[in-house]
Amino acid sequence: MTVEDRTARLTILIDPRKKVVFERLCAEEDSTPSQVVRRLMRAYIESRTGKPWSPESEAKSASRRKSGQRGVRT
Repeated sequence: MTVEDRTARLTILIDPRKKVVFERLCAEEDSTPSQVVRRLMRAYIESRTGKPWSPESEAKSASRRKSGQRGVRT
């Protein structure tokens, strides 16, 4: 397991036909659907924030938000 904790669950509703195709494509690349979704989420987060995903940096940001501090986005 990587540094990232894998304890949260995300439940989504999708078209059953799309699910079948997705699972087949994942299997073809020897990946699980969860692995592929995690990669997609990481890419989305990085594209939206403009910086590489790091669980440690997100924990620091969350800590600043709780204490009322705001990080400066550049």
